[in-house]
Amino acid sequence: MPINDALRVTLPIRQYLTLMDTLARFQLKAEARRFALGYLWWIVEPLLYVAVFYVVFVKLLGNRQSDFLVFLAVGKLTFIWFSKSVNQAAMSLMTNRGLIGQVNLPKHLFPLSIVQEGLYRQLAVFVFLLLFLMGSGYMPHVAWVWLLPVAALQYLLIVTCGLLAAVLVCIRRDFQMLIQLGTVFLLFMSGVFWDVRALEDTELAGWLMALNPLVVLLDSYRQVLMHSESPDIARLFWVLVEVLVLLIGTMWIYRRLNFWLAQRAVTQ
Repeated sequence: MPINDALRVTLPIRQYLTLMDTLARFQLKAEARRFALGYLWWIVEPLLYVAVFYVVFVKLLGNRQSDFLVFLAVGKLTFIWFSKSVNQAAMSLMTNRGLIGQVNLPKHLFPLSIVQEGLYRQLAVFVFLLLFLMGSGYMPHVAWVWLLPVAALQYLLIVTCGLLAAVLVCIRRDFQMLIQLGTVFLLFMSGVFWDVRALEDTELAGWLMALNPLVVLLDSYRQVLMHSESPDIARLFWVLVEVLVLLIGTMWIYRRLNFWLAQRAVTQ
């Protein structure tokens, strides 16, 4: 069916959010049914990543930082939320091409449902992370309240990057590979394995925090959860400004190229 002949659907905001949430829950249930461990994979998968990197950096490379396992867990368990959500959202328009070809739903609905799916997984991961921290001797502190705005800011970053990634893959399928390589690059450039505050070159540290929002977010998580301190508010505000500017531009693209995105998704 031609895209222009598709059934037009206009959704009020409440129905839009309900549909987005329903799609996310449906995808979670469908994924859980495919594996014997089901929902346990939400915890097992990130833990396996932490275990692998711990063996490499501590057992093989001889890292002697006493709290490195906790340091690594906080960084990796929050970074994987970003990387996995963005990589999956990048393919959301392509994987839903059948529905897109039949009904003129807002195209941003599909990457946003993937991001929402990732949020539900991460809530379980956060619960485990907090229990792990307490089991490692880090007692709850009033500063832990900062976890909520920091996580909310990361969610907004994931929304923005996921939306943009889906557009790029629609433009050219090759962007899928570039996005996957980009998240691997960010894995090593965002402070998952190293502490930005330990860098001797303060100018370099400043540039990293200014250009890579994940450096600020991962450092903020560690300041809050490991050191029971408030994060750098000025840095977080700068991240918020960056994200909002990019999000506004990305939403303009979706509004402007609504039918073009549908055509690209269906015909590629």
